[in-house]
Amino acid sequence: MRNANPVSAPLRISGTMKHMADNVSISLKAPHGVDMALVTGPADSLLRLVEDSFDALVSVRGDEVSLSGDAAAVKSLELLFADLFKEVAGGGVPDEKSVGRLIGLLRTAELSPSELREDVLLTYRGKAIRPKTAGQKRFVDAIRSNTITFGLGPAGTGKTYLTCAMAVAALQRKEVGRIVLTRPIVEAGESLGFLPGTMMEKVDPYIRPLYDALFEMMDTDRAQHAIENGTIEITPLAFMRGRTFNDSFVILDEAQNTTPDQMKMFLTRLGFGSRMVITGDESQSDNPKGPAGIRSAREKLSGIDDIAFCELSGADVVRNSLVARIVAAYEE
Repeated sequence: MRNANPVSAPLRISGTMKHMADNVSISLKAPHGVDMALVTGPADSLLRLVEDSFDALVSVRGDEVSLSGDAAAVKSLELLFADLFKEVAGGGVPDEKSVGRLIGLLRTAELSPSELREDVLLTYRGKAIRPKTAGQKRFVDAIRSNTITFGLGPAGTGKTYLTCAMAVAALQRKEVGRIVLTRPIVEAGESLGFLPGTMMEKVDPYIRPLYDALFEMMDTDRAQHAIENGTIEITPLAFMRGRTFNDSFVILDEAQNTTPDQMKMFLTRLGFGSRMVITGDESQSDNPKGPAGIRSAREKLSGIDDIAFCELSGADVVRNSLVARIVAAYEE
């Protein structure tokens, strides 16, 4: 896999435009140093994907891209290629999945690709963590704007990952003094009492995904030290009763497994200078009564200022494309 040459100068895309009846023709020139082979993809696969998705013709000669067709389609393509140029100039390698997300974004006309690219939540080892879909962008904006945010949606939509990234970033900026991550412990066909080890060893498999998300955005030694000194706490939901969290970023994951009483208990742990994010997938509850905690919270708290409910969908799935199709099949 080839990497684009680094480009230090600001990106400038030169273009010329011609109007013919209802059609528009425009010519874009890639900035110096952009490898057009990465923009067009192996055997021009990305180019074909783009052209098949819009009512316009696309041709590439050297570092020049010519677009012609419906004015709205050409405008969308201009934004798309501008984003591809920036990605390649920054050392990225576009693929069909990422280009497909850009195409979906442009079709909804909800926001431009640059708005996603410029919204960097956290940078770790040179990797920028940012929202990749319009739904994810709405979710992170809701977290920024509200004290309590519910992020609800199917598996693979980045709920936990993005929330952990925002929590780590808030800790690094000293906006909060600690991070608290919690999950309800729900037995799915096997009793905790029959598992070997201490209580913490028994519940460790349930909260392990929170460790995994955390270690993807912090050095292991640094994260372990933060856990040992209490700056980061990962705990079962049942252990939170009677506590109050001040100056904290508190995350409740897998909230579809909470009861209404557990949800009320969690929300009332909120102290001064804190922020709470609740994530869950109502279609995957291990609670015999279903996602009762989430349903109760939505019924009682919707419309209260400073509490947001953000819905993500199959369109926001950023895992293997097969996951999106599985989610769609179950929704049907």
